[in-house]
Amino acid sequence: MSVQSTIYNTVFKRTSTFALACVASAFFFERGFDLACDTIFNRINEGKLWKDIKEKYAQ
Repeated sequence: MSVQSTIYNTVFKRTSTFALACVASAFFFERGFDLACDTIFNRINEGKLWKDIKEKYAQ
């Protein structure tokens, strides 16, 4: 049994498992993409964000 037939039989054969796989993969992709974008934004703007300069203005 090849990998392709195993994937087909477990995910793509039934509509319910295919829909669940789509929803789960979209959720995890969104979380990963959001984390990556936030990390890139914070690295580009390091030293300019409120969390970096808060001690200068806090009383």
